Amino acid sequence: MREPAEWMVPTDDRILELLRSEGNLTPDAIDSFGGPSPDHASRRCRKLSQYGLVEQIGRGLYRITDEGRAYLDEELDAGELEPVE
Repeated sequence: MREPAEWMVPTDDRILELLRSEGNLTPDAIDSFGGPSPDHASRRCRKLSQYGLVEQIGRGLYRITDEGRAYLDEELDAGELEPVE
């Protein structure tokens, strides 16, 4: 079972799953693949990037990190992550 952190919300898993399956995405693309609205996806991607689960690789373009994949594969407890400065 995945171990989400207190700061995570249910849509975070969906965003991470989409980034893993579809590749690099913008919040608009996340929405078009059945994820949360672009505004919500943008806010959540920024939060996920603060904790190293995704990274921004361009203006509004995000990709999943090794840590994000480890979380999805239940190899990482997100509650143990600290914000990256």
